[in-house]
Amino acid sequence: MSRRLLYILPALIFAGLALVLFRALFLSPNIVPPALINQPAPQVSLPALDLATEGFGPKELAAGRVTLVNVFGSWCAECHIEAPVLMQLAAMTEKEGFEIYGFVQRDTPDKIRSFLAQTGNPFSRIGNDLDGKAGIEWGVYGAPETFVVDGKGVIRYKYTGALTPAVVEKELLPAIRAAKGG
Repeated sequence: MSRRLLYILPALIFAGLALVLFRALFLSPNIVPPALINQPAPQVSLPALDLATEGFGPKELAAGRVTLVNVFGSWCAECHIEAPVLMQLAAMTEKEGFEIYGFVQRDTPDKIRSFLAQTGNPFSRIGNDLDGKAGIEWGVYGAPETFVVDGKGVIRYKYTGALTPAVVEKELLPAIRAAKGG
């Protein structure tokens, strides 16, 4: 009996591990709990994209107003898809009491300016992460990602993937309102 168990046990362990890994393939990255939720935003300052804008860092994120930080790049197909949604959000900033900052991930100013000329510019500040180091500090998996940062500079919510009207209505606006109250 014990000899038989010696042969079956590794096969059962392998089958269990294979099942766990197979199921992980189908998990949405939107449900992965980010480690930075309810933590201060990283102490990283992003330089301005170019002379036409300003960058941002911890001081701007803790200036008393809720901020959406949207990670994007001209190379990102989903960023093109979510651009109209961000423009709709930009029209709500005064009414809802928040700002939108752009967090450029590994892109050049010329390509970003061309992208924004096509899609519109919803950002009041745009910081550029040319080498990707700030993205690592923020726990960015890829673009697009959107963070809700409260007025004290604490990350309260993160969404991975392209924003849609449904996501804005059901998740993002409630997170903004909760961040204003907290």
